[in-house]
Amino acid sequence: MHQLIASPTTHEHVLLRPGSKKALRIGAGRFRELQRATVCPAWLVDASRQVWGLDLGNALMDGTVVVRRPTPYGFVRATHEVNLGCNFDCEHCYLGLKKFEGMSWENREKTLRVLRDAGVLWLQLTGGEPLIDRFFPEVYRLAYDLGMMLSILSNGSRLHIPSIIELLAERRPHQITVSVYGATAESYEGLTRRRGAFKSFINGVHAALEADLPLSFSLVITQHNAAELDAMKAFSDRLGVPNDVYSNMSPTIHGGAETLAVTEHLRKRKPFAGCNAGHTFFHVDPYGKASICKIGREPNVDLITEGVEGLLRLNDIADGLLLRQGGCTGCSLQGTCGTCMPLVQLYRKAQAPLSTYCQHGNRKVVTA
Repeated sequence: MHQLIASPTTHEHVLLRPGSKKALRIGAGRFRELQRATVCPAWLVDASRQVWGLDLGNALMDGTVVVRRPTPYGFVRATHEVNLGCNFDCEHCYLGLKKFEGMSWENREKTLRVLRDAGVLWLQLTGGEPLIDRFFPEVYRLAYDLGMMLSILSNGSRLHIPSIIELLAERRPHQITVSVYGATAESYEGLTRRRGAFKSFINGVHAALEADLPLSFSLVITQHNAAELDAMKAFSDRLGVPNDVYSNMSPTIHGGAETLAVTEHLRKRKPFAGCNAGHTFFHVDPYGKASICKIGREPNVDLITEGVEGLLRLNDIADGLLLRQGGCTGCSLQGTCGTCMPLVQLYRKAQAPLSTYCQHGNRKVVTA
């Protein structure tokens, strides 16, 4: 099993160690040297000892360093929904109806190899709840072995299962972000609508910490648990786990409004200044359909039938989706708007109040 990953990125070449936050920039010349080497060069042995405390000795390159091939596609990051199904039933969930559906293993394997060939170095596995998927261990193991730095977005309820912990301890992720739905069983299970969910979450978190896995928390705030925000932060602090607060709920991916009534704790969004969706980043759903992001799902590219070449269409798709449309066309305040256009379109489809996605409201000024 490899110890390091050498990879080109958008503007540079890097050395990474799975499970470590530390990285090392290397020049194009040294990257080409690694492509040709059969034994780890002396400079790599020295750098690995200094940066990661890793003793490579006279190790062979094969099996020690994954040297990724340059690609012409320009993609570096992606998210992949392993499955839309979940063992919780949170009413704020943007997925709406959560179906336990996905591809065959043959197509999942093909999808992961397309991601590798597209240049994806950083891959987030998400869902639904990814850890309940029957193919999660195989997906995770192959993505890791292909030389991707993996992160997982999870509710944490399955992290206590020995086979999962063993897999993640052996092939260490870059990050596991666990959603936190309350500080007590009453509020947590009121939001998730599952008895026993709080105990599974607690057991999972402690198992991950005992295995020294890199955890962070996403504190999800709705009307069910807003009174416990301070307690949720205190829980995070006691464990030494960093956290972010999430309270801006979105319509479902189908434009459903049922998720929008569960919170009165909206946070002001920062001005939207563009993003790299469809250019250096993309999203893949459980059916192998690649889109610019999890919000802008249409149009998309079928990776199973089109392969990696189909991703070349994402640039133009992104440029089209991010253009101001409908009532936003010509708004002179759009430079300070905090909502991207694909998300605006979902809010409109859900017939949400203007205030939920436009901070300007009646102050909107439309140019002639």
